[in-house]
Amino acid sequence: MIDGSTSKATRQWSRRLSNGCYAMTIVSRIIRRMPAETSCHQFCVSATKAIRDVYLPFWKIAGRQSTAETLAMHPEERLCASAVVYSNRRREIWLVGDCQCLIGGELCENPKPYEQTLAEHRAERARQLLSEGMTVDELLANDQARAAIIPEMLQEMKNQNKTYAVIDGFPIPETCVPIITLDFRPWEIVLATDGYPFLCTTLKESEEKLKTQRRTDPLNIDRFLATKGFTPGSNSFDDRTYVRFTV
Repeated sequence: MIDGSTSKATRQWSRRLSNGCYAMTIVSRIIRRMPAETSCHQFCVSATKAIRDVYLPFWKIAGRQSTAETLAMHPEERLCASAVVYSNRRREIWLVGDCQCLIGGELCENPKPYEQTLAEHRAERARQLLSEGMTVDELLANDQARAAIIPEMLQEMKNQNKTYAVIDGFPIPETCVPIITLDFRPWEIVLATDGYPFLCTTLKESEEKLKTQRRTDPLNIDRFLATKGFTPGSNSFDDRTYVRFTV
């Protein structure tokens, strides 16, 4: 399960795809091709190299040192994705970045350490704007509350692949990658992206809770806090994928 990150970059790395979709495509190719016995460490190394290889032509054009320094100082300019992977051979689940899963009905998450704080700051700003006369629809169309937290978000992103892990072409701190090992009892597993605010043991229930969230709190500033709200005309606030299986 792969989730390309919403781009905050000025640079477009692919002519056809958004940065998040491009990152997702690259990581997906690695997962499809890797041997069954691949370890989490090997996956992290391979996925990192695959993203980094995208940067190489730009290093040759602009100069390796200057481009490398720019990407090191400005993580928002990198391609970026998260992934939750199940290795059947190893009976392990790897959470690389901001993703979630259910293991026998128990929720396991790996959120960015700053996400909740920024979501709270955005909620405070949104409530202030609403109290000053803006409507919910106006904020959904022009999320000034999200715009207010972008500088703080970019500052926090400087800790990317330092205090938290993502796949972005820079070395992944594997101490920040939870590895969940399953015993040989039967397990029902759900792997999902963070587009589901309330992950349930069935897709139907997860979708219903998402619909309820959209209907009752489309800005995501009340029962569930997020760094963005529902996009007008969309049935979600973020990309979502849901897979359930038994091992």
